[in-house]
Amino acid sequence: MPDSGSTHSDNARSGNVIETLRDAARDRFDAPALIEPGDSTVTYGELFDQAARLATVLAERGAAPGERVLVQTPKSPAAVALYLACLHAGTVHTPLNPTFTAAELDYFIADATPALAVADGHVSIHGIVAEAEHAVPLAPIVRADSDLAALLYTSGTTGRPKGAALTNANLRHNARALHEAWRFGPDDHLIHALPLFHVHGLFVALHCSMLSAIPMTFLRRFEADAVINALPDATVLMGVPTHYNRLMADPRFDRERTGGMRLFTCGSAPLPVAQFEAFAERTGQHICERYGMSEAGIMTSNPYDGERLAGSVGYALRDVELRVCDDAGAVLDPDKTGVLEVRGPHLFSGYWGQPEATADAHRADGWFVTGDIGSLSADGRVTLQGRAGDMIISGGENIYPKEIELVLDEQPGVVESAVVGLPHPDFGEAVVAVVVVDGAYDAESVKAALAEGLARFKHPKHTIVVEALPRNAMGKVQKTELRAAYADIFSD
Repeated sequence: MPDSGSTHSDNARSGNVIETLRDAARDRFDAPALIEPGDSTVTYGELFDQAARLATVLAERGAAPGERVLVQTPKSPAAVALYLACLHAGTVHTPLNPTFTAAELDYFIADATPALAVADGHVSIHGIVAEAEHAVPLAPIVRADSDLAALLYTSGTTGRPKGAALTNANLRHNARALHEAWRFGPDDHLIHALPLFHVHGLFVALHCSMLSAIPMTFLRRFEADAVINALPDATVLMGVPTHYNRLMADPRFDRERTGGMRLFTCGSAPLPVAQFEAFAERTGQHICERYGMSEAGIMTSNPYDGERLAGSVGYALRDVELRVCDDAGAVLDPDKTGVLEVRGPHLFSGYWGQPEATADAHRADGWFVTGDIGSLSADGRVTLQGRAGDMIISGGENIYPKEIELVLDEQPGVVESAVVGLPHPDFGEAVVAVVVVDGAYDAESVKAALAEGLARFKHPKHTIVVEALPRNAMGKVQKTELRAAYADIFSD
């Protein structure tokens, strides 16, 4: 149900994070915000004006404060304005990967029950942008710190994604902590080459930039050539390991080309030590790794000043509490390996419509169990040793095998399946399906079913047919054995 909201004209104190972002840009409305190479530039004033007009359209279409607005659109300046419009109108921005299929989209609509879906087959972003051209700007809706601002879906081991509910206070706190930790200032210039449907591109990149009202070279997709061409005007790049791998493959990416850069950050997937070291040798700079997740935003970062260690994700950000525990919840001593747990004002309010899952993910004293395995040094440095469960991170995308296995196991001829992530020179990890089949199996039909049911980035890059899957005495499939047996499949 929609919750109550009022306009800013009520003069009430508003916790709406749009106010934080607008206030930061108030003296720089004429400054460029989004610069598309060879195309156009949108100023901060134009961006906020369009957002206010789009907010009017959202309200006129029935999206009341507190209701979800589901957004599945390609990356564009209009998509940024729509995100700000959702905040402006007090609605809950619910972004989805544009490559999700119709079948996947149906699940999210049923779960989030949005008042409005801006997606193919529903409401077109081009249509509402056209409506907004003649709309009267809406005054920002007053919201409480505890009111929801965004709903980010994160995959679960059951194959059913859960919506992480993030409040205005969550977004504001994490934005300010990162802005402070990474020393953003008015002379910075960010290369924005990330998608807009998850934490990294939507909150980390946009919010850090907007709090200093700096220009962003806005690339609709990552292309190494475009990034290299943008480097001379830039000071900051945020990427994933696959991005840096592709940049390093270009001989133009060298100390001279990167000389004006002050910060390269990396997240969404582990950065191999060899890649960290090769980057430092080539550019003279050390990539700043950080650690985050949908439920908590960014929790740690290697220091801006000080040693950035390969394989480490650094120290807790301001007001973030971290501890490492055993499976029973007992706190472990420094440097002992266990499950990383976290607490603080950045932490989500719960899983949308799933109170039991929310309770299961927290200790009785409020600590959130991340499920990631790592250690905490005596001085607070975090090192991740792995991920609990079977999650695959491919090209910066989180992929849970169960979701793929559910589709495979429904296909004629597939007796059973196991999906694993294997080392890949470009993507970090690649999805591989290991299947047991009978005479009805048809590889092309299975590929067609995957194409219909799952986004492209979830499709197996290789399928291995075996007579039987390895199991332990309890009958559980031993994915560790599969990963070891086929570890070199992409090495040739």
